[in-house]
Amino acid sequence: MWRNYHKRRGTCAMLSDSCGRMRSMKSVIHSFLRGEADLPRKTSPQKPLELPAVPKMSRSAVIAVAIFLMAHLALLIGLTAPEKFVFDEVHYVPAARQMLAPVMSQPMLNPMHPPLAKELIAASIATFGDNALGWRYPATLFGALAIVAIYLCGLALFAAQGPAIAAALIAAFNQMLYVQARIAMLDIFALGFGLLATAAFMHGFRRERPHALFALAGGLFGCAAACKWSGLFPLGICIVIVAVIRLMQGWRTLFADARPDDWYRPDLWPDFRAPHVALCFAVLPAMTYLAAFIPLYGLSLPDLIEGQRRIFADNTTTAIAGHTYMSSWPSWPLLARPVWFLFDMTAEDSVSAIVFLGNPLVLWPALAALAIVLRDVVVARRWDAFLIAAFYFGPWLAWALLPRTLGFIYYYLPAATAASLALVYVLRRNGLPRWLLWAYVGLAAIGFAIMLPISAAFIGTSMQGFNRLMLFQSWI
Repeated sequence: MWRNYHKRRGTCAMLSDSCGRMRSMKSVIHSFLRGEADLPRKTSPQKPLELPAVPKMSRSAVIAVAIFLMAHLALLIGLTAPEKFVFDEVHYVPAARQMLAPVMSQPMLNPMHPPLAKELIAASIATFGDNALGWRYPATLFGALAIVAIYLCGLALFAAQGPAIAAALIAAFNQMLYVQARIAMLDIFALGFGLLATAAFMHGFRRERPHALFALAGGLFGCAAACKWSGLFPLGICIVIVAVIRLMQGWRTLFADARPDDWYRPDLWPDFRAPHVALCFAVLPAMTYLAAFIPLYGLSLPDLIEGQRRIFADNTTTAIAGHTYMSSWPSWPLLARPVWFLFDMTAEDSVSAIVFLGNPLVLWPALAALAIVLRDVVVARRWDAFLIAAFYFGPWLAWALLPRTLGFIYYYLPAATAASLALVYVLRRNGLPRWLLWAYVGLAAIGFAIMLPISAAFIGTSMQGFNRLMLFQSWI
C-alpha cells in the first residue's frame, strides 16, 4: 500500500516552475505578497492536486501597501500625547539613548532584553529627536506591519481577498494592538517580526518545496527574538510542527480516510530534509538574532555569552516583586486584569487615560470561535484550523512553562492578534451568509470606537465616562 501510494505521488501537480531547485528569494517575496495559499481543491486523493485561483500579485501587493499606509497614518494620530514617558518607556527609552552615545556608558541599561527593538528606537530618536515622536514612531511602523502580516496570513489560510482583509480589520480593531503600537515598548517589534515570519511559514506549509519561505520565516523569527525572547515562542511552534510531521512520515503514518485538506500528508515536503530544517529553524534564526548584538559587543564572544547569560537569568528568575497590574496567564483571554499605562487628571472632571485591555467584542467571541477551530482540528483534521490553533495556543500557553511568576496581560498580545484568524475562519463557514462576516467587522469597529477614549491619551474622557467603561472591579 505504501509503495502504491508513492507511485501515485508522481501525478501530483508541482507547485513551482522549477522542481529541481529552490526559487530565488525575489520570487519567494513576490509569491509571499501574492498570497498563494496552495490549497488543493476537493478532489479524490488519487487525482492530481490543483491549485486554487489565487489573487494576482499586483492586487495583493497594492492591498498590502494600502493596509500598511492606512494603519500607519491612523496610529500616528495623537501619537505625541502625552509628551512624557508612559509605563515601561521609562526603561526602554533611556536604554535607547545610551546606545546613541559615542562611547556607551556603564552600566548598560536594560540588559535583561535583547537590543534590536531598542536599537530601532535609538535610530528613530537620532532621526526625529529625543521627544515623544522619536520614542514612539517605530512602534507605529511595526504595528502597521503586524496588521499587514495578519492580512498575509489570511491570504495563506483562506485564499481570498475578502476574508484576509476582514482578518486584518478585526486585528486592527482589537485595542491591544492599537495601544501597544503607540508606545515605546518592545512587544510590538517582536509581534511585527513574529507575525511576518508566521505568514511566511503559513504560505510555505502546503508547498512541495517550502525551503525559501521557511528560510525567510526563520530569519524573521530571529529578528523577533532579538527584540524580546518571547519572540522565540512562534519559532518553537514551527519546530514542533515540522518535527511532528517528519516523525509521522518516518513512521509511515496514513489516515484511513485521507482528505486533501488534512494537516498531515505522507508526501508533504518530500525534499525538505534534516539539513534544511536545521538551516531554516536554527542557523538562520541564530544568525539574525546574534547580528543584533554586534553594535553592542562587536565580535567579542565573551561579551556576547555574558549578555545571553544575563538575559536568561533575568527572564527565568522567580525573585521578582509583585506589581499592581500583574496577572497570570489563565486570566488573559478573559480580560480579567488590564494594565493602566496612563491615568492623568487633566481637569476637574477630565481624564487622559491609556488602558491596555483589548476589545471585549473581539476577544470574548474569539473564545467560542477557537472552540470550533479546535473541534475542526480534531474531527476534520483541517490544515487551516490546525495552523490557527497552533499559533494561538502556542504563544499563550508557552507562558505556563516559564518559572517566573510576574506576568501582564500584554504578554497575550500575539495570541490575541492571531484570534482574528479564528473569528474569520468560523464566520466564513459553509451555510453562513456572506454578510455575517462583514457585519461582525462592523461590530468590532463599534467596540473599538467605544473603548477609544481610554486607549488614546489625546482623546480623553470624563470621570463618569471612564467609570462607565470599567465594567468590572478587577479592571480598576
